[in-house]
Amino acid sequence: MGGGGQLTEPAEEVKGRAGGVYTWQEVQSHCSRSDQWLVIDRKVYNITQWAKRHPGGIRVISHYAGEDATEAFTAFHPDLKWVQKFLKPLLIGELAATEPSQDRNKSATIIQDFHTLRAKVESEGLFRARPSFFCFHLGHILLLEALAWLIIWVWGTSWTLTLLTNAGFSSSPVVLEPRVAQVHHRPFEGGLGASANWWNHRHYQHHAKPNVFSKDPDVNMLHLFVIGKTQPVEYGIKKIKYMPYHHQHQYFFLVGPPLLIPIYFHIQIMRSMISRHDWVDLACSLSHYLRYLCCSVPLYGLLGSMLLISFVRILESHCFVWVTQMNHLPMNIDHEKHQDWLSMQLHATCNVKQSPFNDWFSGHLNFQIEHHLFPTMPRHNYHLVAPQVRALCDKHGIPYQVKTMWQGFADVFRSLKNSGDLWLDAYLHK
Repeated sequence: MGGGGQLTEPAEEVKGRAGGVYTWQEVQSHCSRSDQWLVIDRKVYNITQWAKRHPGGIRVISHYAGEDATEAFTAFHPDLKWVQKFLKPLLIGELAATEPSQDRNKSATIIQDFHTLRAKVESEGLFRARPSFFCFHLGHILLLEALAWLIIWVWGTSWTLTLLTNAGFSSSPVVLEPRVAQVHHRPFEGGLGASANWWNHRHYQHHAKPNVFSKDPDVNMLHLFVIGKTQPVEYGIKKIKYMPYHHQHQYFFLVGPPLLIPIYFHIQIMRSMISRHDWVDLACSLSHYLRYLCCSVPLYGLLGSMLLISFVRILESHCFVWVTQMNHLPMNIDHEKHQDWLSMQLHATCNVKQSPFNDWFSGHLNFQIEHHLFPTMPRHNYHLVAPQVRALCDKHGIPYQVKTMWQGFADVFRSLKNSGDLWLDAYLHK
């Protein structure tokens, strides 16, 4: 999944093994960290060495070791012909003619129907971005920032006025045309004090295996919370009690929304950039703080500037957590079930009703289902493909959940309470 890099194995040796014929059982046996095969369009590839060079990160491609990765491969790579040339040296054979195209218990009908839908969406041009949309989006962010500083400059630096001018909403990740994203993503993320590579490697895993324990980093709660219906019971039976989980729906407000970005994400970002020697990302990230200090220290002093940026980060963290978790936390969270792409994404995601405010506030992540099914689609086209996705789900009896935003927020609280209650029952009685 991705392009670039070279194999260390001689091309002649690999080519000599490219005529093998394998069963699904043989492929599935190659799923360890040191031995990884996967299948794309019935072709079998040995990615053991390539995974280390995968531009999307070693983990996201390794999550499909021993599996059919066709749907994920198609979803993440907009230019399939270009990527195919990097697959050729990895080819070791194909599935036996007696083997089905899909692995395990996946539905061939659902896979084919979703493939047909994707081809239709591509023919309608819904994967093409409108540069004017993103220019307008970036322009209104810059305008609001300039307006905030102008208000402070003219009317003074009282904390009441400062807090009001900074009580805006952080922007969501921008989904660009892939070639555009390669040029603009790093300075855009760095301009927010983040790391483009860190975010890509983390977020690709989330999209590849959403709400799957040990594969989706977003459900790694560091023992602070138990989530879903499976994990609480497992923790309870094993008498694991890192926290009073039956109160997690209450301490969530103190630990989750306010601290995710200012503490956890920033520690991860800095550790990732330094450990990977990603000095370009580090320079972009530090430039954000340098620009901020240059603008704010003359107005607020060093201590006031530190307090102000802490407030802004906590506010951003609240918005980020509520917007992202209302689509995922109340949904099915479990161990690997090896589902087809459509079923996996619909079981892990839900939508929030469309409205001008919801679109703006969530950065179109109220269309979380479409965002997951088509991760390279520009977000201004989600509303166009949504009716077609819903019709496909209705056809196959797959729940397509749509909530109000307030229902989504309330379900975060409710799901944490339900999971905590499951843990307590298992802890006391099993």
